[in-house]
Amino acid sequence: MAARKTPEKTLGESLRDHGLSRRGFLKFCAATTSMMALPPSLAPAIAAALETAKRPSVIWLSFQECTGCTESLTRSHAPTLEDLILDFISLDYHHTLQAAAGEAAEEARLQAMEANKGEYLVIVDGSIPGPDANPGFSTVAGHSNYQTLMETVEHAAAVIAVGTCAAFGGIPQAKPNPTGAMSVMDLVKDKPVVNVSGCPPIPMVITGVLAHYLVFGRLPELDSYGRPLAFYGQSIHDRCYRRPFYDRGLFAESFDDEGAKLGWCLYRLGCKGPSTYNACATMKWNDGTSWPIESGHPCLGCSEPSFWDAGGFYEPLSVPLTLRPETLLQAGAVGAVVGGGLAALARKKVKDAAGTRQPVTVEELEQKL
Repeated sequence: MAARKTPEKTLGESLRDHGLSRRGFLKFCAATTSMMALPPSLAPAIAAALETAKRPSVIWLSFQECTGCTESLTRSHAPTLEDLILDFISLDYHHTLQAAAGEAAEEARLQAMEANKGEYLVIVDGSIPGPDANPGFSTVAGHSNYQTLMETVEHAAAVIAVGTCAAFGGIPQAKPNPTGAMSVMDLVKDKPVVNVSGCPPIPMVITGVLAHYLVFGRLPELDSYGRPLAFYGQSIHDRCYRRPFYDRGLFAESFDDEGAKLGWCLYRLGCKGPSTYNACATMKWNDGTSWPIESGHPCLGCSEPSFWDAGGFYEPLSVPLTLRPETLLQAGAVGAVVGGGLAALARKKVKDAAGTRQPVTVEELEQKL
């Protein structure tokens, strides 16, 4: 069977084929502009770029994972999953969402790789047993996860690690790590890798990275952990609506006390917001309905490396368990300030996907488009 090249239609042509009006397209572009944390004035430039953009071939690989990242993607509301698959990209391989199975499914992956050599994107969710691990820990079509990953990324343009398991090893890598689980960036050294961490990641962040790639023709500006700065540039604590209570020293002491009922800060209940970087507080979940802290549960820090082994989910940050209650607030505040300062210094070492190029500015974008 001949290799299938991704259709040459532009995104604008594809949208019109699906009956989207010009007005609808501009609204779509305005939402995409907002999602990428760009000024609203750039919406026309984004529209011009998307109008002529070609749909990239995408191969999605699932390894040691729980399908939560795919579930998150299916709940994306800007753009929707249907927009993403039908209009944004050509999703040529995905265990859960594809109709093909068995040999036909694997043939689809190989065809997409051959027809779009050097141009396709690889999305990975789940950690990977390393090259020295027993291949029987996790296999697809008789091939170990490691073999499949390295074969697929060989001629890829870039790799997007979706979810904390793919980005940092996640729960499978937690001690004692019986499968020898590793992250994508531990194994892929010769391709740009973007980490979209979270357990699961925010659906709009997944689609936002793909939208950025379409508009700019490259991957977004990254932090020192390889995560898009537009979404991981500030801590949960910085954007949390409960921050004023933290600053006033008003904390919930248990999940059912008066402070919890009044929506006070959850720091003393183990909230990891001061040391966790993500956009949960602004983008929220389920079509922007809510997020864990708004539901009364402290942040677990799931978008950070080794969050599971760090433990202490319901213990305050940097505060010894034997500390007296009357000194808890003071010590906790000092720990948060010191920890936040160190994290901020680490994030000054910003790199882009290739590790050398500088991020595009608004002025450069306007000139380019």
